[in-house]
Amino acid sequence: MPLPHQPVVEPLGDAAWLVRWPALPSSNQAALQFARFLSAGRLDLVRDVVPAYASVAVYFPPGRKTSLRVRQWLLTALSDLKESGTDPATVTDVEIPTYYGGEAGPDLDQVAEICGLTPPEVIARHSAALYTVACIGFSPGFPYLTGLPAELHLPRRAIPRISVPAGSVAIAGGQAGIYPASSPGGWHLIGRTQIPLFSPMEEPPTRLKPGDRVRFVPISD
Repeated sequence: MPLPHQPVVEPLGDAAWLVRWPALPSSNQAALQFARFLSAGRLDLVRDVVPAYASVAVYFPPGRKTSLRVRQWLLTALSDLKESGTDPATVTDVEIPTYYGGEAGPDLDQVAEICGLTPPEVIARHSAALYTVACIGFSPGFPYLTGLPAELHLPRRAIPRISVPAGSVAIAGGQAGIYPASSPGGWHLIGRTQIPLFSPMEEPPTRLKPGDRVRFVPISD
């Protein structure tokens, strides 16, 4: 039985293993570090390594022998990473120019009212924070960002929108995010950026990657 703070390796269907950490604030950094460690020395059988908030999914061709080989590789990698303590991180600092309020951020005034702030105070707090990309999900290129100031934490909208414009900068719960394409969504829209986050014909297709640091820069024209 693993120790309370140690990850477990469990099957995710017949063609993937899930390395899962406990639901702790430190688990995201542990998962991202392990994903980078795996990607730096990827086994030839592995098709993909996908980090999430507190887990890493590792995909491979179906087959019992392959599955067992990949599992042993994961267990060895966990041990090697613990012993070495190294992290082949290539973290990037990214600035996101953002139009706040008005048509670009239709929920800014309501967010300010709920949080007991003025709209300029919401903008100041949101843009002063340094965010970390915890994972990419929901839709291609959508970054889940940790680091939202506590005074801006609020529940999702009671009624989601059928269509959220591409580039919308949003907050919900204790997270910030950016919608890379037009889609339904239930987060509060406080701004918009023209920076493309997902380009399927480029490599890599996503502008941001897990572990990157993000700052929002207010612009007016």
